[in-house]
Amino acid sequence: MDAMDRKILTELQLDGRLTVTELAARVRLSVSPCHRRLRDLERDGAIRGYRAVVDPAAVGLNFEALVFVTMRLEDADTVSAFEEAVAAVPHVLQAQRLFGDPDYLLRVAATDLTAFQQLYDQQLARLPGVQRLNSTLVMKHVVDDRPLPA
Repeated sequence: MDAMDRKILTELQLDGRLTVTELAARVRLSVSPCHRRLRDLERDGAIRGYRAVVDPAAVGLNFEALVFVTMRLEDADTVSAFEEAVAAVPHVLQAQRLFGDPDYLLRVAATDLTAFQQLYDQQLARLPGVQRLNSTLVMKHVVDDRPLPA
């Protein structure tokens, strides 16, 4: 990956709806080489996809929590079962496995505190292998969905 590929990635992170012509103009490259580089970045997995960034409040998800998960056991079967089950919970926006304690960090969205409590009790606490959950509420997003540095 060279400097031109990084410029292309930077521009697409700022506006994923750019046409190839607009993108080429922004990175100061002709359309054909820009298109070729774009397809290579997609094929090689540097660009994983394109999507709309939706405001959670606009769709009624006004409540967000970070949930720290400590596992009872960390054998391969338990970890696999947990990860598969957590991936199936639509309100879990992100799930990250961590080194140390806790074992996982989940970013969870819900409509309100009551909905979060039901999700917590009925789904999160029942995930395979969970020993303990500890959650904290998100007060405000200070940096959110920032593009990766060049």
